Amino acid sequence: MLKDIFTKPKKKKYATIPSENAKNDVPEGIMTKCPNCKKIMYTKEIRKNEKVCIHCGFHHTMTSPERIKSLVDPESFVEINEDMTSLNPLNFPDYMEKIEKDRQKTGLNEAIMTGTALINGHKVVLVVMDSRFRMGSMGSVVGEKISRAIAHAEKLSVPFLIFTASGGARMQEGVLSLMQMAKTSTALKKFSTAGGLIISIMTHPTTGGVSASFASLGDYNFAEPGALIGFAGRRIIEQTIREKLPDDFQKSEFLLEHGQLDAVIPRNELRDRLTTILAIHEQEDISW
Repeated sequence: MLKDIFTKPKKKKYATIPSENAKNDVPEGIMTKCPNCKKIMYTKEIRKNEKVCIHCGFHHTMTSPERIKSLVDPESFVEINEDMTSLNPLNFPDYMEKIEKDRQKTGLNEAIMTGTALINGHKVVLVVMDSRFRMGSMGSVVGEKISRAIAHAEKLSVPFLIFTASGGARMQEGVLSLMQMAKTSTALKKFSTAGGLIISIMTHPTTGGVSASFASLGDYNFAEPGALIGFAGRRIIEQTIREKLPDDFQKSEFLLEHGQLDAVIPRNELRDRLTTILAIHEQEDISW
């Protein structure tokens, strides 16, 4: 009886509150949240699906190495002009420090990769822009690498493919960056006159001087679903025309509907579609 009276009551069990460091138990980068449908999935699952959301089909941004690996035949890509680097012709404050920071972050020397590759056995010159490096902005080196790649395609008598992803001209290089619009457009015109095939694939985002020059000059102009494509920003246009723009304005589907694109192609269908086009043009035995 006395034992029962003096026995200490059992403590109630409560839920354990995670500590502030509990989130460190899950390695960073193992999960990815889709910005469109807000669902969370394993990063490895979305990478296996070419970085397209397995729930809603949203196309996540790809780096240039990721895009090249997903598109071309294994180990067929041979980079050209990879050692070209930017200078600071206008002595813009802190420009070279920012360039060096992006080099360390991306492992690239500039916002673009150029080279030769095979797509299902079809040889092409491939150009891929990378939005991680100065937002893919077009400076002198970007314009020069594109122009050299076009000349290389003409020399090899092979098609020229370019994936664009850019915020436009690079402000730190001023008018020199704007000159790249004319230089690349002239190079494409020369290539086209010689009978060359130009395929442009616009990805999110393709804006400013890039959209107003080489990105829109393909024999085929394609885009990925949901990509932002346009010259000026939405707010500036609305303030200029004093009208409310449609919600899907400057999206790839809107541009397709209004005749500015030839097709909007999901990423996992692109390789097959490109293979068909390349095969057709090879059979035509184009005269150079």
